[in-house]
Order: sequence, then structure tokens, then C-alpha cells
Amino acid sequence: QVQLVESGGGLVQPGGSLRLSCAASGSISSINAMGWYRQAPGKQRELVAGITRGGFTNYVDSVKGRFTISRDNAKNTVYLQMNSLKSEDTAVYLCYATMWNGMNYWGKGTLVTVSS
Repeated sequence: QVQLVESGGGLVQPGGSLRLSCAASGSISSINAMGWYRQAPGKQRELVAGITRGGFTNYVDSVKGRFTISRDNAKNTVYLQMNSLKSEDTAVYLCYATMWNGMNYWGKGTLVTVSS
């Protein structure tokens, strides 16, 4: 079992920045990849960024060059630095953890609203 707790969401103006954090607890040693999905109203959930225990990263094209995912294995925490935010980035951001056996765990999500 893994528990994931997100923080760092909020309201920001277009062009602004936010940093999301996701702290994991429980069976930490069984986690392979962690990352973030997002779900906007009326849209399908999409993978935003992921990072493996070894540090390999991947991003959806729409955030490349603006978002950076990082991971502190000592703190069991993954971060998503979001810069140059756009209105279309508005969504609930959900942290996930993928275990070595393929099982996925999810956080409850944190709302990011980009609006003037």
C-alpha cells in the first residue's frame, strides 16, 4: 500500500508559476515511477509528466519547456515545477505512483487554476 498526498495547487495568473509536491508513504521501496496526470472539466485525464526511480522523465508535448518534474528519493517526494502557465493548464492535478508489479496508486488531487 502507498499513500500519496499532493500540495501546492492554487490560483495563478497566466504566465505565472506554481510548484506541486507529492509525498509518498507506505511501501516506498516498491515504487518505480511517479508523476502527474491532470483532468480538466469535460476532458479526458492526461499524463502530464512522469519520472522513474532512475530519473528518466517524460512529458506531454503541451508542457515541454514549461514544466519540470523532479524526484527526491530520500524524501519520497516528487515535484512538478510549472512555469509560463496558461489558462489551458487549469485542471485537477493527480499524483500517481506505479509499483514494480504494475499496480498504480493515486492521490486525491490538487486544483490548479490559471486565470486573470
